[in-house]
Amino acid sequence: MTINKAALLLLIVVLSGCAALARHTLNEQFGRPDPARFDTPRPPSPGLSYRADVQPILEHRCVVCHACYDAPCQLKLGAWEGVARGTSKDLVYDGGRLVEAPPSRLFTDAQLASQWRERGFSPVLNERAQTPAANLAASVMFRALQLKQSHPLPETSVLPATFDFSLDREQSCPRIEEYDDFERRNPLWGMPFGLPGLSSGEWSTLRRWLEQGAPFEGLPPLPAHVERQIRDWETFLNGDSLKARLVSRYLFEHLFLAHLYFDSDPEHHYFRLLRSRTPPGQPIDLVASRRPFDDPGVERVYYRLEREKETIVDKTHMPYALGQARMARWRELFLAPDYRVDELPSYALDVAANPFIAFRALPTTARYQFMLDEAQFTIMGFIKGPVCRGQVALNVIEDQFWVFFEANADDAQQQLGDFLAREASLLKLPAELGSDAGIIRPWREYARREASYLQKKSDFLTRFTATNRRPDLNWIWDGNGRNPNAALTVFRHFDSASVVKGLVGQPPKTAWVIGYGLLERIHYLLVAGFDVYGNVGHQLLTRLYMDFMRMEGEFNFIAFLPRDRRMAVRDYWYQGASEEVKEHVYGRLANLGSETGIRFQGDDPQQEFYTLLRKRLGPVLDHRYDLQTLGDAGLQNDLAALAELRGPALSWLPELVYLRIDEGERAPRYVTLLRNTGHSNVSSLLREGQELRPEENTLTVAAGFIGAYPNAIYRVQRSEIRALAQAIKDLSSESDYHALADRYVVRRSNPRFWEYSDHLQQTHRSRAPITAGLLDYNRLDNR
Repeated sequence: MTINKAALLLLIVVLSGCAALARHTLNEQFGRPDPARFDTPRPPSPGLSYRADVQPILEHRCVVCHACYDAPCQLKLGAWEGVARGTSKDLVYDGGRLVEAPPSRLFTDAQLASQWRERGFSPVLNERAQTPAANLAASVMFRALQLKQSHPLPETSVLPATFDFSLDREQSCPRIEEYDDFERRNPLWGMPFGLPGLSSGEWSTLRRWLEQGAPFEGLPPLPAHVERQIRDWETFLNGDSLKARLVSRYLFEHLFLAHLYFDSDPEHHYFRLLRSRTPPGQPIDLVASRRPFDDPGVERVYYRLEREKETIVDKTHMPYALGQARMARWRELFLAPDYRVDELPSYALDVAANPFIAFRALPTTARYQFMLDEAQFTIMGFIKGPVCRGQVALNVIEDQFWVFFEANADDAQQQLGDFLAREASLLKLPAELGSDAGIIRPWREYARREASYLQKKSDFLTRFTATNRRPDLNWIWDGNGRNPNAALTVFRHFDSASVVKGLVGQPPKTAWVIGYGLLERIHYLLVAGFDVYGNVGHQLLTRLYMDFMRMEGEFNFIAFLPRDRRMAVRDYWYQGASEEVKEHVYGRLANLGSETGIRFQGDDPQQEFYTLLRKRLGPVLDHRYDLQTLGDAGLQNDLAALAELRGPALSWLPELVYLRIDEGERAPRYVTLLRNTGHSNVSSLLREGQELRPEENTLTVAAGFIGAYPNAIYRVQRSEIRALAQAIKDLSSESDYHALADRYVVRRSNPRFWEYSDHLQQTHRSRAPITAGLLDYNRLDNR
């Protein structure tokens, strides 16, 4: 044993002894902990309400970092039950785990605090004797808040390196027995971490609440009209015919991440669609499965609506409206057509994980139109679902690209549906293997199947166009003249991403055209089939498979260009990529198939195609992010100076910035600055740093808010916008950016940070009361 190992072992022994001593002391002072203490909340005393007094503080000071799967220590503070659950030292996002982890989803994998204790979670509330003194001294939550009060942030613009804000930072997660030692070693790590402390009023309220034993009065009852709609929808979703049951299974597997709400409900109560062992009218008995298509273990499941109990945060908020029009639409798509369902598909993974097998009885046009109707929501599944976290998970896509969709013509889709059913064996997805597969051998098999599928698809399209028209603008879905989901823009912010309606920003380097087969595969790869608790093999296979999906979407776009120009576009999109990568999808396939049916006039068919698409989709394009919506021509011109910035100087800029513009007495206005990093290609898993092309960096300036994870908040006077543009243009070093930040950035160390944060959050939610949630500060810079 080396000295270092011996020292480490001695330290572990010492710390273990200290924790045991602290536990003994706490037990002597306040008694032994009762794991069931918070299984049932106690009601608050008069004059203190959790919902009215405590929850707003937790939301705007704590939930902004403690929500979703990436909450530090799995401490989710968006619901009282999350506070009662406490913390875990286990990581949810662990790209190196060799064995899949047990799921730990709040409200799903356990319901009571005592059940979470059995699963290794530690309390942050006092579970010992219920006295005011014990409720404070034996509470990790109180100790963490008190530590910040006793040791506020140092008076410096950039916080010292002892604060680690990296995405994959090591977590501490001290238990109450370990907190004395934690305080001694990290006196500046009180909560909120790396941000200013609570105001005296906020501190007093939370202290009083904790002192009283963290009471909770429960959620208010739902209005009668909402209860009626729940009954109506549960009746609709639980029809007895095989046809109705298959349709509901399909709907559930596409909506299980949704925040469902009733379009006639002015309060916008949100609900989750889940599987229950019990029918409507009885208490929900949740089927808690890893994936929505896993075997429920009962002869029949019932689809139920359960009230959402957690605070709505932007990074996971996927609203989906239910109402009379929606129910009529689903009847029209799925129940009215004359087709038979003779038996329900198996839950065996070789069937359930492949939607082209499981749902082959449902009309292809119905399945595709269902996803097209809310295409942003469909794509948002892999943008806001658990798969989309971290640089390695996201370096499969460009920083900005536009998405269009194939038209849903009955004749074409019926033939396509038949083709997909015939070739379903080639469309197997990694979910079928779970965490039981390796990496290299399955990936090679998937690559072989994908190549075979694309060859057969190309042959199918060649035959189809020989008896029908060539690919032209009519092949692109126009939203039926009224649906703004027909055109989307995706932004990648290095380790997070966003998808919005409309063609936002300057024309991008690449674009996708997505048809039914590709859209369904993306959903079952990255949403329904992705297990965030899976092992490294499952996660890497999912990432590698997504390469196929990106290239197929890009190839669909290239197929509309003149055949003799396709290879040149491919080579530009994949500069520096191996020939094997380029040949995989594009090779000879790029020269096969029909010539385009579009008559191009100029020397740049890609840009000309963009122009034609803008014209075709003009009636449905969403313009909410256009600078023209600001209604100030002078301001638009100044912001245009920012949007014109290009090149290496932008490399010093954060990925995602919210810019607050102040002007006299008028309310501040906000725009989003999105840095689009140039890449030679995005085909490599681990070589992104070698594929950057700084000269191709661009900046998108969008009105309002895009993204859930701001890297920085800027504040400028209206008269300073062009000065800001010049300062960005002149960036050539970190010291240059530091000087810019001194002038414009509301740093996390700013004593007025929470004042600016509250205004930003309130404005964000007031502009989009249905689609917006609380923004997350886990990725705020410290520069």
